[in-house]
Amino acid sequence: MLSPLPIPDPSAAPERTPPHNYEAEQALLGAILANNRTLERVTEFLRPEHFADPVHGRIYDACLSLAARNQIANPVTLKTYLGSDAGLMEMGGDAYLARLAAAAVTIINAEDYGRLIFDLHLRRELITVGEDMVNEAFDPDIDNPAVGQIEMAEKRLFDLATAGQAEGGFKPFKTSLLNAIELAEAAHKREGKLSGVTTGLRDMDKKLGGLHRSDLLILAGRPSMGKTALATNMAFNAAKAYRTEISPTGEKKVTEGAVVAFFSLEMSADQLAGRILAERCEINSHAIRQGELNPSEFEKLVVVAQELHELPLYIDDTPALSVSAVRTRCRRLARTHGLGMIVIDYLQLLQGTTGKRSENRVQEISDITRSLKALAKELQVPVLALSQLSRAVEQREDKRPQLADLRESGSIEQDADVVMFVYREQYYLERAEPGRRPEEAEDKFNQRYEDWHKRLAEVTNTAEAIIAKQRHGPVGAVRLFFDGQYTRFGDLDNWHGTEIPME
Repeated sequence: MLSPLPIPDPSAAPERTPPHNYEAEQALLGAILANNRTLERVTEFLRPEHFADPVHGRIYDACLSLAARNQIANPVTLKTYLGSDAGLMEMGGDAYLARLAAAAVTIINAEDYGRLIFDLHLRRELITVGEDMVNEAFDPDIDNPAVGQIEMAEKRLFDLATAGQAEGGFKPFKTSLLNAIELAEAAHKREGKLSGVTTGLRDMDKKLGGLHRSDLLILAGRPSMGKTALATNMAFNAAKAYRTEISPTGEKKVTEGAVVAFFSLEMSADQLAGRILAERCEINSHAIRQGELNPSEFEKLVVVAQELHELPLYIDDTPALSVSAVRTRCRRLARTHGLGMIVIDYLQLLQGTTGKRSENRVQEISDITRSLKALAKELQVPVLALSQLSRAVEQREDKRPQLADLRESGSIEQDADVVMFVYREQYYLERAEPGRRPEEAEDKFNQRYEDWHKRLAEVTNTAEAIIAKQRHGPVGAVRLFFDGQYTRFGDLDNWHGTEIPME
């Protein structure tokens, strides 16, 4: 005896089908078959896989193939390419193609139907992403932690959000020319006459023209040279100078400075904020950490902190970030708050796209620099990445860095648009105080000591930003003021207008 069928529960939610609209797909295909120029309105964003009905997708694909050969796509020509399509035969074959052409919408409405088809495709993809997220979360994997799953989900969501946008392709020269003129006009209107993001350092801005969007800039130096301090100063100055205006079309347009994303892989966000606060207050950061402040200094600290409260500077101090995580977080910041500059401190602490350390570190660094350059071009912002230098610098008598000193990979020099070195001769001179040699005459020693002391006095509180490579301008070096007590870089008026030639 057969068991009775279960009685359905009327309160249970009905099974939902993925969103689709076959009628819109039929109407669009009919318009294409009636007038092939309809393709020009939808090919920029619509693909065969966007159709909910696979047969409709294959018909659309065949129309694209015929149009690419400058042939007419209609029921007669499609019969040759789709005559053996089993799915089309089930729907009626030639008769179905004829019905599509007869049910055509006007070319004016075709793009609206295409947008509707694409929107429904995105909704189906969203459902797929959600299901995958749930399934992956239920399936624990040591090599795929929850944080990694979140980053991957964010990446897939961002890819969905940007899908269908006109990316790449040829641009008429007149379009590029107008963009170049707009940049020149913007630079002319700015007080600093810059086409890029200001560094807040007059002589460096003059040499570089600011930090240009889509550029990868490498700032390298040996330990204790002040590369983190210089990058922090540049990031702060760019954020402080941030200004916007409303264009005639109603869009918010950045006129000066930038919203800055600072990835601090070495220092914590609190330490970085404390360094900026100490520099702006002109109070020793050690005294702030130890709480050794008198009432007036503490009051000054509070006032400056209130002034910096709305600074568009965002700090991420997550250790051992992967390049894909950096990309995901920058995309998110760009969508929510805008983004005009990225700083990474420092390059060698990043992980490759896989998120794991590679046995071939040189290849991994090459992958990181290529990814950072691609990120700069994608988001149209300058990426300033700090880098270590090899110990070869310490073995030379002249300690000034060279391009060959870049650590671990020649691809850093190759991929970068600008390579800068931070060099402080004071650091080396202080550690090379001359001592009297055996059997050395006293007057000769005194003369040597006097020469050392004189040279030390000349370079005290100074630094050099050596621009060893620049695709858009000259190389050379710029002298800067450096106050080690407050880790602050500034303009050096005594040397203003004087350049140090590259040797």
